[in-house]
Amino acid sequence: MDPTHDPNFTPPSLNRNIEPPAPSSEIPLNMPIQPFVLADLGGAVDAPPPHPPKNRTKHAVVDEFGNYHSKIPRIQTDLVNSSSDEDVTDSQSTSKNDIDQTVPIFPPTVSVKSSQIADLEEVPHGIQRSATTLDQYQFPTHRLATTLSDDSKYPLVIVACGSFSPITYLHLRMFEMALDAITEQTRFEVIGGFYSPVSSNYKKQGLAPAHHRVRMCELACERTSSWLMVDAWESLQPRYTRTALVLDHFNEEINIKRGGIKNRNGESRGVKIMLLAGGDLIESMGEPDVWADQDLHHILGKYGCLIVERTGSDVRSFLLSHDIMYEHRRNVLVIKQLIYNDISSTKIRLFIRRGMSVQYLLPNSVIRYIQQHKLYYDSEPVKEVMSENAD
Repeated sequence: MDPTHDPNFTPPSLNRNIEPPAPSSEIPLNMPIQPFVLADLGGAVDAPPPHPPKNRTKHAVVDEFGNYHSKIPRIQTDLVNSSSDEDVTDSQSTSKNDIDQTVPIFPPTVSVKSSQIADLEEVPHGIQRSATTLDQYQFPTHRLATTLSDDSKYPLVIVACGSFSPITYLHLRMFEMALDAITEQTRFEVIGGFYSPVSSNYKKQGLAPAHHRVRMCELACERTSSWLMVDAWESLQPRYTRTALVLDHFNEEINIKRGGIKNRNGESRGVKIMLLAGGDLIESMGEPDVWADQDLHHILGKYGCLIVERTGSDVRSFLLSHDIMYEHRRNVLVIKQLIYNDISSTKIRLFIRRGMSVQYLLPNSVIRYIQQHKLYYDSEPVKEVMSENAD
């Protein structure tokens, strides 16, 4: 996130006490996020890749003409029986320690599961709740894949840092767009995705308290996705945490503490962790004396970045003009929106303040939570909403 929103922000050129990020020895050495070339497919260079992919055929049905059809749940009985998070007690809620760890969790696919039916949000559904204090904190792994489905690929975890005040359908779509791009263009396999909301110490207009933003992200993820999770660690920190240190936290939890992921032969592999960001955040990296050079080299060189272009932005030209970004360009994947979505959390807050409908702009569960807790009814000035820096 933009370092200038740190209440104690000091320009890097004047700050001689910047906390160093994790040493390179603690971060798995992964290949850059580079696109496929035809020769990598292993067949004739003029032959098209197989379609549909082999790892998706188990979710499809082949008709008598040889055509594939995805099975999408459409009736109430296809849903998982569950109860509302507002009605169940802590003793009734599912603990991740109760999950049978012997059952492997495989990476996400584009197939629609029974828990993702269109009217899912109208059905009571238990939602995992994150800790509200650091001493209770546990890293969420209930949807993190434990086994690679394709041993020829490299494991990858996507992390999105942000305010998410509130989380919108664009924030959810960014992960799906990233999943598509990685699946189609790279040698990597996504094994999990995480939202990391900033703490309440982030100096920004319209920022709801951290525990509310974490909860809204949980409601959105658990009710609309089969592979996204929310990590509350950053939100629980007593001060603003630099993005480089947040990525180090994920590396520590996934690669150091848990030993990465296993392939089908039981061999452990280091997991590549990448930052998912919009073009506006990346452009802030080019502003003088905002991001420390050591942080940019650490984020882009050791981890990598997935950039979702927004309307009117030219990320590729920016990459060409910025020295550090250009140096690590092979570790940056620009994702073009094929269907442009410009939903803004800032304008959502304005709609709520004006009493306007936000239906179909964010999940119903999030709308209900905002109404129940009376969030954003007295938000930031309109001039902040209409500025170019609206999130």
